[in-house]
Amino acid sequence: MNGQKSASKSAALSRRLLIAALMLSYAQFAILLNSVGTVILQAINGFGVSKPEAATLEAFKDLPIALVSLAVAAYLPRFGLRRALIVGQAIVALACLAMALVPGFAMARLLFLATGVGFALVKTATYTLIGLLTEDAARHAALTNRIEGGFMLGVLSGYWIFGLFIDPSAPGNPVWLQVYWLLAALSIAIVVLLLSAHLDEREAQGSETAPLAEGRLIIGLIVRPAVLLFAGAAFLYVLVEQGVGTWLPTFNAEVLHLSAPMSVQGASIFAAALALGRLGAAPLITRIGWLRLLALCVAGIAVIVMIVVPLAEGHAPGRIERWADLPWYGYAMPLIGLCLAPIYPTIVSTILSALPRSQHAAMTGLIIGFSALGGTTGSFITGRVFATFGGIAAFRLVVVPALLLGLLVVLLDRRLRKAPLSTPKDLPAST
Repeated sequence: MNGQKSASKSAALSRRLLIAALMLSYAQFAILLNSVGTVILQAINGFGVSKPEAATLEAFKDLPIALVSLAVAAYLPRFGLRRALIVGQAIVALACLAMALVPGFAMARLLFLATGVGFALVKTATYTLIGLLTEDAARHAALTNRIEGGFMLGVLSGYWIFGLFIDPSAPGNPVWLQVYWLLAALSIAIVVLLLSAHLDEREAQGSETAPLAEGRLIIGLIVRPAVLLFAGAAFLYVLVEQGVGTWLPTFNAEVLHLSAPMSVQGASIFAAALALGRLGAAPLITRIGWLRLLALCVAGIAVIVMIVVPLAEGHAPGRIERWADLPWYGYAMPLIGLCLAPIYPTIVSTILSALPRSQHAAMTGLIIGFSALGGTTGSFITGRVFATFGGIAAFRLVVVPALLLGLLVVLLDRRLRKAPLSTPKDLPAST
């Protein structure tokens, strides 16, 4: 009896340690992944790189996420989920230490490449572990929200953490690189938590033929019209979100003339708007329906851009050092996040709900892949337009992919009504 109680207490402690490690890990990756806009601004100020060259950092972050996620999804349970988390954190810890010790733009590229690889491992392992840590759908949803909440906390805090390390009088001062010692220490702490936790992972390990079956399933999914429409919508959504989020610090600095720390911290309003928009979307969806809500969101993006960008264009030059001196439209531009927020989780939920549960894992790989490609493309296009035509033109063009996104969402809804995916005969069964 005492042995059973001891084993039960040990299992409960391991579960708590593992959940804490997952939440901290997600928060840390949110800080690193969303720091790309800050690093672009600092690379321009401190490393002397051009805007198009700085925009390549997004590709070094997103492409590894897409490629590694698709490559390891089926194999990771046999490698070990906890082991994958530790490897992901070890990669990031080494990259952060290297960035602090050997700063430079080439090292920044390697840092984001390592971050992308690490996040692909951590995200794939985390989503599988949630199923092992919960007993039913309600607990699964609750734990998923807690862990995703850790990600949003990281997004919100990341802008301020980096802002605290930037010298306002000399933005190019390399003192900001000291932040990577803090992030490396966080990785080491997470590894300690993971080493202290134990979990039976055998339930997550499939048969030896699973990777081949998943490959066939992914191919079968990707040729279906509804999935292609979703892929296009997901691509355009992330293109807009990453284009705005990545270049908002530079827009704040060069168009609104905010100081370097304020330019970075001001972008946290965008992250806060995303968080609030997602929390407030659920009751609206039940009241007015998801399609009508998303149509209003797309219209809201267009209205904000058409009102705020012309005002920003006429903004009087002069460095802004205090929040009280920032005009109202400086706060309004990040509110695009309120309109963007419900779109991505809603279309993801729509496509997954239309598929049998046995095909969710394969679809998740496609979701991650198309999202990563959209993020890279959005940052690259915005950076090119920013460098060639200026920040006003770059942010005005956000309306184009936003309207295309709205069109694809309408076509996706019509396609799912016409040909549901719940019993696709032409898809191979997963094993």
